[in-house]
Amino acid sequence: MPTGVIVAGGRSTRFGEADKAVASLGGTPMVRHVADRLASVVDSLVVNCRADQRGRIEDALDGYPLPVRFAVDEATDEGPMAGIGTGLRAVESEYAVVVACDMPFVDPGVVSYLFERAAGHDAAVPKLDDGWYQTTQAVYRADAMADACEAALAAGEHKILAPLDRLDWVVVGEAGLRERGSLDTFENVNTREELRAAEERLRRR
Repeated sequence: MPTGVIVAGGRSTRFGEADKAVASLGGTPMVRHVADRLASVVDSLVVNCRADQRGRIEDALDGYPLPVRFAVDEATDEGPMAGIGTGLRAVESEYAVVVACDMPFVDPGVVSYLFERAAGHDAAVPKLDDGWYQTTQAVYRADAMADACEAALAAGEHKILAPLDRLDWVVVGEAGLRERGSLDTFENVNTREELRAAEERLRRR
């Protein structure tokens, strides 16, 4: 099976001073929720983070059943494209799913579908009916996307879709995603209020 890449290096300014990646969600660090939900559809994990986060995230992933590697940012605060590229550069499989650390409801069924759609292409990126591309829950051919991210950054391009201009990629629409899983997969936790709402959702499950 392919690899899961969790991108956790952002500063989470709307969340406050605490590190969102290891914030407790129902008693479990948020990054562990993401990792656990990926465990059935990948065979290893790469975590992209800052050097100062690594120890806390290692603690959060203690006992995880799959191999875990870290891809630490050489330069911080470069944005999600840099984090995606750094994470994918550490991947050893052909394809990897990239998921942001603040998406605790990532759906394995959706991830499996994205892997299916990516086959033979460089990427499969969801696009919801509201027009948003979900680049931080998408499947990429690891080397191709890492190269594209580096090229875009070198050219001074910082829009998250810029690397895709260099790739053969497919758009995965909302209708197909709904058939394979829940759109809750794309919900992210940016604020303390959203964290409380996510905890309430967990209690209802």
